[in-house]
Amino acid sequence: MIEGTILLVGCGRMGGALLEGWFKCGLNPVDVIIVEPAGRDTIAPCSKHRALTCLSDAADVPRDFVPDVVLFAVKPQIADGVVPGYRRFAGQAPVFLSVIAGKTTGYFQKHLGEDAAIVRSMPNTPAAVGKAISALYAAPGVSAVQRRVCEVLLSAVGEVAWLADESHMDAVTAISGSGPAYVFLMVEALRDAGIAAGLPADLAEHLARSTIIGSGTLLERDAATAPAVLRQNVTSPNGTTAAALSVLMGENGLKELMTRAAAAAAKRSKELAG
Repeated sequence: MIEGTILLVGCGRMGGALLEGWFKCGLNPVDVIIVEPAGRDTIAPCSKHRALTCLSDAADVPRDFVPDVVLFAVKPQIADGVVPGYRRFAGQAPVFLSVIAGKTTGYFQKHLGEDAAIVRSMPNTPAAVGKAISALYAAPGVSAVQRRVCEVLLSAVGEVAWLADESHMDAVTAISGSGPAYVFLMVEALRDAGIAAGLPADLAEHLARSTIIGSGTLLERDAATAPAVLRQNVTSPNGTTAAALSVLMGENGLKELMTRAAAAAAKRSKELAG
């Protein structure tokens, strides 16, 4: 059960996924106000069967609305023009919870005040189906109750993990935050490989999708078994899988490529911190 008042700033894909998760966990629609600069059409999927308050600017939030949580879910590129408008809420002592990539707790304290309680988090897009993994970091001064509130809000869309060191957030962003895109690219690559091998395009895509979905389910259900062991279990000596893995695990293969890709994502996360 989710209780308390929430000011949701940004209701795109991630904000909308969080909102739906909260409603499924019992949040009363009257306890949330949405500020969405892009307009009400953005929140249409969430508001279809609910009467929601959607505003376009922080200045429009009623003075008598006292949020327990102010959650920022806007793109990092527009954060500088959005975040400072919420400094007036700091005096009401909410916890400010951010899902904005790259922006540090220091960034928010700069704009909201040094005494503001800041929790930084990085969920990923499987939040839309309740299968997210979200990493959270609490700045000094965040109370145990506020930590628990943030954990409950993110748990509504999947698993959560707390970080002891904020510097790890860039790597988290690179691995789990951006990670779904890597998996989707793998589906594309498998599909295209199937087409190159002579399969019809629709069959190649169906096989690629189902293979990734089934493998993910196996990982989930056999969590005690290391991925390397699962890989070995389907690799017969001198068989077809071994032939493919000799390419993927060879020089400049998939592991090295993935390491370089994650490093590029982490570097960009650091750049967004400005």
